[in-house]
This record gives sequence, structure tokens and C-alpha cells, in this order.
Amino acid sequence: MTLAARALAQLASWPDLMEAAPSCGTGQALSSARGEIAHFHSDRDVDLRLTAGAIRRLAGDLRRFAAIRLVPGSQWVTLRLDASADVDLLMTLVSVALQAQQRASEDVRPVPGCNDCRGVGFFRA
Repeated sequence: MTLAARALAQLASWPDLMEAAPSCGTGQALSSARGEIAHFHSDRDVDLRLTAGAIRRLAGDLRRFAAIRLVPGSQWVTLRLDASADVDLLMTLVSVALQAQQRASEDVRPVPGCNDCRGVGFFRA
């Protein structure tokens, strides 16, 4: 089982998350009652919607992780799952994402496509 498959199975068991079709059309997704949270695009790459506010608050810390790619202007971060520690980081950030969605106001504009949909994030070999 790949790290991404293991993470997806674990997160799908959380009561606030449900499996869904990703709006970008690639891979598998997890959503909450307030919208998409994660897109699992490959065996290694996951886009996670943190919200703009959460990214602003955590940007300094997020930039310290080699497994994370920030894209200017995006409410999504891309994670590269290469080790178990990356899965642990993903679990923590999904919790942050759920909290950020709950704090977001009701009139938040629709979120543009994830980083994979934009053609940014990690470069594919």
C-alpha cells in the first residue's frame, strides 16, 4: 500500500470527511460539509485546501518543510509523500484545514482549482 493510499484510507475514516470526486477530475478527493479538503493526485502528491488565512498564518512554518510546495495566490498547498513523517504532517494539516473551513465566513468566494489543476506544485519526473 502506498503512503497516499494509506493516508487516504485513514482520513476517510474521520467522521468529518467523506470520499468524493475531485473537482479537478484527477485522482480521489476528500470533502467536508463545507467543501473539498484534499485531492490525492498520485501515489505521492496531495493537494490540501488550507484557506488563504491559514496559509498566511502558517507560511513561515510551512516553508521549512521540503515536502510542502506553496503556490502564490492559491488556497491549496501541495504535499509530496515520500516518508511516514510526511503522512503525519498531512494528518496534522488536514486537521488545520478542517478548523480553517469552520472559521471561514459563509460568504467565501468559490475556491479556484487546486494546484494540480493549475499545473503547478511539484514537477513530475
